[in-house]
Amino acid sequence: MKAGDTAYLVESNRFVREVEILRCNGELYVVRFKDTGGGLQVKAHRLFLTSEEAARSINQAPVHKVQKNPYDYWH
Repeated sequence: MKAGDTAYLVESNRFVREVEILRCNGELYVVRFKDTGGGLQVKAHRLFLTSEEAARSINQAPVHKVQKNPYDYWH
């Protein structure tokens, strides 16, 4: 990836955001969000070429079994 390319970034492990790469410096990239215009510096492993790749990287939260409190049984 180089300056001027479009990439995708996973934000807060929940949202895929489209960004434009402004500058590359080794493993660090300065990017600008296309929707808001804000900027951010991120490492290369956080950037993806397609939105599908980025969506696949989102970790699905495990489903936790709700355990009852032992004090609930005393009523």
